[in-house]
Amino acid sequence: MEIDPRRLRFLVAVARSGGILAAAEQLGVSPSAVSQQVARLERETGQALIRRTVRGTLLTPAGATLADAGEEVERTLNLAALRLDAAGAALSGTVRVGGFESFLRTILVPALPRWRLQHPDLDVIVTEAERDVLMRRLRTGHLDVAIIETDADETAQLPAGVVEHHLLDDPWRVVAPVGALESADVEGLRGSSVPWLGVADSEASARAIARVRRGLGLGGTVKHAYFGLQTALALVAAGEGVALAPALALQGLTPPGVVVLEVDGLGVRRIVARHHESRGPTPGPAVTVTSLVSQEAAAHGGADPLG
Repeated sequence: MEIDPRRLRFLVAVARSGGILAAAEQLGVSPSAVSQQVARLERETGQALIRRTVRGTLLTPAGATLADAGEEVERTLNLAALRLDAAGAALSGTVRVGGFESFLRTILVPALPRWRLQHPDLDVIVTEAERDVLMRRLRTGHLDVAIIETDADETAQLPAGVVEHHLLDDPWRVVAPVGALESADVEGLRGSSVPWLGVADSEASARAIARVRRGLGLGGTVKHAYFGLQTALALVAAGEGVALAPALALQGLTPPGVVVLEVDGLGVRRIVARHHESRGPTPGPAVTVTSLVSQEAAAHGGADPLG
């Protein structure tokens, strides 16, 4: 079996966006181009990789396996590019990094003691804030690196002079009261009488959760409204409803009475790092710190509360 790795990005785009049309828009090509590349991948592998439904395009198990490989290739190339940019650059000075709670808690902050030992002349200052605040501080120069979450099918609208590096795809999980669902799949969610928990509109994940529920036809009533994940988990543990949460955010937080379920078709949230383009002959400290962050994200790529 010979697979042309250049075609993998088309399948990855379909996996992230949930459809051929959305993938085409994401890649800036025609829908027929996406279909043709996926069809060629199917001929190369000898297996069906996608199946079309009334609610969008879903990956088959073989397609999901191949898309995972494509994302790994993307991460590896991205990390290599960062390392090349950072090669020879002195790891010194103060770099202000902003991010959101789950990434800071599980990936960045645990790395700080090791970075202090390895790079004693580097001082990383961490700020936690919401996405809009992070981007505003990046634009005004109050942050050097902003780590944000984006929806899987979101087209990046970057300010002038700002570049983006993909760090991690974080899969969505269902969190439900123990015994609340008859089956741990989409049909179990559709047939459940347990209400969904509402997400405050200001929460960055609200758009992604709405897309996932709409795409899978997950109707039902909505009860309560939460902002923080710990509040959502407390409500789930109390039997008040079910919710969607990213796997990374669930690490170390799942309380008794809550079950975490992997359900096909939930998709991912994308985690990216943004910083201003380097000016001058050598990369700036933001590039070198982004390289360190990317290495940490790559090392945590397989972490999952299910495992």
